[in-house]
Amino acid sequence: QVQLVESGGGLVQAGGSLRLSCAASGRTFSTYTMGWFRQAPGKEREFVAGISRSGGNIYYADSVKGRFAMSRDNAKNTVYLQMISLKPEDTAVYYCAADPWLLITTIASGYAYWGQGTQVTVSS
Repeated sequence: QVQLVESGGGLVQAGGSLRLSCAASGRTFSTYTMGWFRQAPGKEREFVAGISRSGGNIYYADSVKGRFAMSRDNAKNTVYLQMISLKPEDTAVYYCAADPWLLITTIASGYAYWGQGTQVTVSS
């Protein structure tokens, strides 16, 4: 089992940047595929990015390609989401997710463990 804690959210102007972090408990972090999702008010939770166990494979939603970068540091049990050129439509609660499965999935139900979320608000 793994526990996830996100941090780094906040209020930023359009065009600005933020870096989200997700710290995981446990000694088996490197065995988990990790994902970032987001949920805006009144909308379904949507996939943002996913990274394989080693960090060698990363997949992004089309809406964030070229603006967001996901990475992980298995020595620190942490994944990151660097976000640049933020837009008002990026406003949402951002969630970190983990699953002990080999393949990255864009489906929220495919992840067994979730953090509590961190709010990102982008003003126009």
